[in-house]
Amino acid sequence: MPKDLMAKGAKAIEALMTRRVRIECDRIPHVFHQVPIKKILNWILVETAAMARPARPLGWPTHLQIEPTAYCNLRCLLCPVNTGLNRLPGHMDFRVFQKVVDEVGAYVFFILLWDWGEPFLNPQIYEMIRYAGERGIKVVSSTNGHLFAHYDHADRVVRSGLDTLIVALDGITQETYERYRQGGELDAVLKGIRTIVARKRALHSDTPLINLRFLVMRHNEHEIPRLPDLAESLGVDALTFNTLNSHCQETDPTRRAILEARYQQMLPQNQQYQRFRYTAAGEKIRVPRNPCKRLWNNPVIHWDGTVSSCFFDYAERRNLGNLNKDTLTDIWNGAKYRQLRRTFRNNWENLPLCCDCSNSFVGGDCSWETMSKAIFFPPKG
Repeated sequence: MPKDLMAKGAKAIEALMTRRVRIECDRIPHVFHQVPIKKILNWILVETAAMARPARPLGWPTHLQIEPTAYCNLRCLLCPVNTGLNRLPGHMDFRVFQKVVDEVGAYVFFILLWDWGEPFLNPQIYEMIRYAGERGIKVVSSTNGHLFAHYDHADRVVRSGLDTLIVALDGITQETYERYRQGGELDAVLKGIRTIVARKRALHSDTPLINLRFLVMRHNEHEIPRLPDLAESLGVDALTFNTLNSHCQETDPTRRAILEARYQQMLPQNQQYQRFRYTAAGEKIRVPRNPCKRLWNNPVIHWDGTVSSCFFDYAERRNLGNLNKDTLTDIWNGAKYRQLRRTFRNNWENLPLCCDCSNSFVGGDCSWETMSKAIFFPPKG
């Protein structure tokens, strides 16, 4: 029996005996206590399905990626919201969020509350966070941090019970920062972080865990040695280094050529922070088996209720259904999803999106390898 299979089996037995489950998300460990047995059994079935890859799922999603909004207050250089999302923007209505949580929330461990856009522009996001948290679901969200320079947002995010907040900070000078985060103000982000930390201390709250996220690019990699001291001085809980996904999903030839040129210009020189591994000829090395588990554990739900298989599908090339018309149960078990799983299992290299996905290349496993390093800081105050 392979060692990884034995380890997974031991982990499953331990979870059933202790009702305790430990799951890492972006290298941040999360521990769930007193987990209901039916939730643990579903998790075991889903992890089994991710290995066996049946067309019909064995359980309900253990993760949900939900897009609160497709609007953003910045124009990041490589982001589809800036370069062309190819669908209308909007805010998710709380009713749609509530519907999916009510339907499958008893089995869900994580809601990743972001996709494309700045999540905290949705005026109902704090109600969403609370609603999920009251049902035992851990919520992780990502932000460019600007809104939290305002006391009200910083106070509400702490009171909401959000478990983890990823704050994107891709430069420690304004010149470096705005080169990618166009339209952004470094001072506003730093003020926002300090305001959240202050509110956490004032309210004696352990949450949200603040994960300072640094996307390593050629123009900012020289700042890496100074980052740990900055992060610790801000009072954040963790500092993680993300690698640039230099593989383009754009289908329009002209725009694809432009974006691929940008990727090459921004690729860091330090190989430690390059996502992929290359042949001597400079070609990315493909994996023999795509490790993606999303078709069995993690659907993506866009702001208007559209269900897709993956966060890379920003233009909804795979529209698997809509929650305004169908239940997630019907979509998750439906013919479109089953056919997609079947095709992925048998011929993923020729499947649009999957053949270009980060997961399909050595070094690009989105469940682990894309975070090149994580540093944790002891709590203060």
